[in-house]
Amino acid sequence: MKPGIHPRYEPVVFRDKVADFAILTRSTATSDKTIDWEDGTTYPVIDVEISSASHPFSTGQARVLDTAGRVERFERRYGPREAR
Repeated sequence: MKPGIHPRYEPVVFRDKVADFAILTRSTATSDKTIDWEDGTTYPVIDVEISSASHPFSTGQARVLDTAGRVERFERRYGPREAR
C-alpha cells in the first residue's frame, strides 16, 4: 500500500444503546466520544440506531408480507396478465 493516502484502520466500539449491545471491531470510522472497554483500554465509540441485537429480522420479530394479497390487488386494479 502507498503510505499516507489510506485512512487509519483502528479498533472502535459500535454501541446500540436501545438494545444495550456493543461490539469491538476495527474500522476507519472515528469519533470524539470514548468508552472504557472490558479489557481496560479506552476506545472511540460510535452510537448506532440499529444493530443485530435490535433489528427485527435478527430478533425474529420480522413481519411476513402478504405477497399473494398484493398480486390479487394488482390484478383487480390493472387486470389479469394475458397468456403468452
